[in-house]
Amino acid sequence: MSRVAIVTGSSSGIGAATALELSRRGWNIVVNYSKSAHQAHDVAAQCREAMVVQADVGQDVECRRLAQAALDRWDRIDALVNNAGATKFVPHPKLDELTDEDFLRIYRVNVVAAFQMTRACAPALKESHGAVVNVSSLAAFLGTGSSIAYAASKGALNTMTYALARVLGPEVRVNAVQPGVVDTPWMSAGYGAERYRELAARYAANAPLKAICKPEDIAETICWLLEGGKMITGETIFVDAGFHLATPR
Repeated sequence: MSRVAIVTGSSSGIGAATALELSRRGWNIVVNYSKSAHQAHDVAAQCREAMVVQADVGQDVECRRLAQAALDRWDRIDALVNNAGATKFVPHPKLDELTDEDFLRIYRVNVVAAFQMTRACAPALKESHGAVVNVSSLAAFLGTGSSIAYAASKGALNTMTYALARVLGPEVRVNAVQPGVVDTPWMSAGYGAERYRELAARYAANAPLKAICKPEDIAETICWLLEGGKMITGETIFVDAGFHLATPR
């Protein structure tokens, strides 16, 4: 029987690349989206076996419904990829442009949603001896990124990864990936095309591998954590062309 993966926020970017790569490897996929229905169905159409479920993972009842949809269709869950994310693009020095409502909204999607999804899937994941991968960010390590609220939320997600790895073992492994700059329309739209090009060029110049990642690079690492790495849990893995080692030039 094929293994089953739920990938939240999988209508585009890293989530879509992960869904497609897992499908290529023979997995059944739950493609989740909040608003981008057309894109989600496009991703599902490229998968070998997939279902599309609209759900706002910031709401616990929606997380439970999403998990149940997978169980109703395939009677198992082997992997959960907590990829859904939110931010507000605010230059870090502009403290007054980031409200408490912004913080809470970003935290709810980036941290609380990942907890709620993991909790909803935990019984099935324990039964299948499955795995969870949280999509964090290099911003959690450097305190950089699209906003201070975003960086703080990803730091919290890393801490939660460690805690969940402790309590869900030995049946379930929980890890995180920390991408740096990734070549996606989301980043270009958020920063603006010109600023994003400058950011990407500066990033590549300083990264030891002299490149920026594509969504498929992140997906490859996520799939490895789900399918391999049987003795790896509670890890946060940089997938950033080595930028966390960089000395700015």
